[in-house]
Parts: sequence; C-alpha cells; structure tokens
Amino acid sequence: MRQRAYGYAAVTLFCLGIAPVAQAELKPISEETMGEVTGQAFMQIENIPGDTHAFTRMTLTMDVETRMNVDDVQAGDIDGGVDFAAQHVALGHIARNDGEQFNGRTYSAGDTVHFEAFKPYIELAEDPAEGKLSGFRMGFEQARGSVSSLTSSFSGDIGLKLVSGGQEYDATLFDENAQATNYRASHIGINDPAAAPADCTAGSETNCAPLTHLQSITVGEEGVDGVTDFTSDFFIGFQREGVDWQSPDGSTVINAGKGVFINLPTSMKVDMSQLITQGVDRLQTHRDDMGTRLF
Repeated sequence: MRQRAYGYAAVTLFCLGIAPVAQAELKPISEETMGEVTGQAFMQIENIPGDTHAFTRMTLTMDVETRMNVDDVQAGDIDGGVDFAAQHVALGHIARNDGEQFNGRTYSAGDTVHFEAFKPYIELAEDPAEGKLSGFRMGFEQARGSVSSLTSSFSGDIGLKLVSGGQEYDATLFDENAQATNYRASHIGINDPAAAPADCTAGSETNCAPLTHLQSITVGEEGVDGVTDFTSDFFIGFQREGVDWQSPDGSTVINAGKGVFINLPTSMKVDMSQLITQGVDRLQTHRDDMGTRLF
C-alpha cells in the first residue's frame, strides 16, 4: 500500500494503574490489596475456531477519535489492476454550517466531526491443514463516522440502500460493463429482477453510477431518531484465498474474496436518479473549504 497521510488523532489508552511504591525488597501482595486494584489489559488475544480457518484476534483497548486525510491509496496492485484505488481519502470531516447534527450531537460551523473508533484489532486467519496464513484484517470492534474518497477501483462491499420508484434496493457493485462484482468494481447501482437492467455506459446510465459520484458516506448502523449507531463490521482484509470473517460480537459472518477486501457498512439511503445526475456531495474534509465536489 502506498499512501501519504496527515492529520491528527486523539488516543486514550486504558492500562492497569498501580501507584508506584519504592521498596528495597519485593514482598507478597495480600488478597485484600489485590482486590483493591482495578484495570484492563492493554491487549487482548483470542483464539477463535472456524469451519475452514482458525483465527487469532489481537485487540487493543484504545479509543480513537480522528480526522485524517490521505492523498492517494493503492492496495492490491497486481495482474494489471488494483484491488482498491482512491484519491483524497478522509476519515471524519468539518461541519459547514451551524446546527449540523452527526452521531447524535449538534455542531457549529468549523467544528471537527471526528471519526470514532473503539478497540482496534488485527486478526489472522490460518489454514490448519496447510499451516499457512490465509489472510489478515484490520478493523474496530466499534466504529462510526464519515468516510470520503474519490474511488476508481473498489473490492469489497458497500452496504448502501438505493431508492428507485419508491422501492429500496441493496446497492450492487459493477464493473464498467454492468457486470455485478465485488472485485475491482468501478460503478454502483441496482441489480434486481424487479428493476430495469443496469446500464453503466457513460451518458446513458440506468440504475448505475460511477463510484466517483459517491464522494462521502457515513459508516455505521441505523439508530433511533436518525442517529447513526456504531458498527462492528468496518474492516479492511488481505486474503490469500476466500476467508469467512466473523464480526467481533459473533453476530454475522462476512465472506471476503482473494485479495484486498474493504467492508463499509452504512445506513445511508440514496435516490438512484440523484446518484446518477448529481452524486453524493463530499463533506468538508479540509480546514479551508474547497467545495462540495472537491476533486
């Protein structure tokens, strides 16, 4: 992966805290004294069984609030293509107007709206039969916030809902020939027998729009009263073969194919015709506002 990043992050670490005591010799600690000590391990390691792979997950007890910009990202550059290619990737943004609401809070113009992430983890998947690493991924037990980019190639899943003719459809990723795919996709749209066939031809798009039209999304799950709740399924994986990754809470299993796989769960609903003609405008991701269609 090639990238250049800048920004800032406020990180809170929760470690075991014991008041320092200077003594000339070590002495046993009583059960009563030990009972007065509270804390949490900085790293947790879990071994998780699976049908095909055995998993080892290493979780850091950290809370992260960040606003970050990355000029250029390319991952999985092999075989004449790129699994994921995007420019001007950003986590978090800046409120443009007074009274804007995100994540259940109200912001004033110029306020930073952080991308929130709790308990980052790295997980390994091993093939027990061969004793080889089949893949690894990086993610968070809980995450929510805005993700902005100008994406030209995407491998993975975007959990967007698209609305057309009063009906809601699960978004489907396409290649430029309107073939449904979650590998190096360049377009997004509707792929449903009840809808008109997708046409990704420039100038005559039907139920299909370039991924570059989707400039900002909000990662998270649908909450109450329009508040975005945290999701446990935001991750990026690197696989030597297909791997079934389990959510940290064990509620879902997500199949990631060979190569780079990015899972972007979102509760957003977008009108299909708007996505084709206008797109989803980019949130303000730089201190000097450069417009809703920044790039």
